[in-house]
Amino acid sequence: MFVVGCSSTENLVHERCSDPDTGAPVYTTYEGKASYYARRFHGRKTASGVRYNMNAMTCAHRSLPFGTLLKVTNKKNGRKVVVVVNDRGPWIPDRVVDLSLAAAKELGMVRAGVVPVSVDVMAWGGR
Repeated sequence: MFVVGCSSTENLVHERCSDPDTGAPVYTTYEGKASYYARRFHGRKTASGVRYNMNAMTCAHRSLPFGTLLKVTNKKNGRKVVVVVNDRGPWIPDRVVDLSLAAAKELGMVRAGVVPVSVDVMAWGGR
């Protein structure tokens, strides 16, 4: 197995061939904590150059290419969401992904703010 840019805060769990829910290929799985960002950043430019939309299914990741599709699973309640990487972060050491408000709502994590998650890379982005 070869992983580039993995750090102690991004816990690479395994690689496998397909998602048990959809049959789609899964390239890499990370486990850790997710947080979200919302109103304060709504309308501001993200690191990819697009404007942050708190109502879109997007996320920030430290190193994955922009456009990468991730399936994020809330390990506390089993809820899942597919998001696209369009920003950089999170900048808190123990977090693996920062989600949009819409994604956080789908995962049922708004009240908690931070939850344990499993993050599957479903498709690699191109930039």
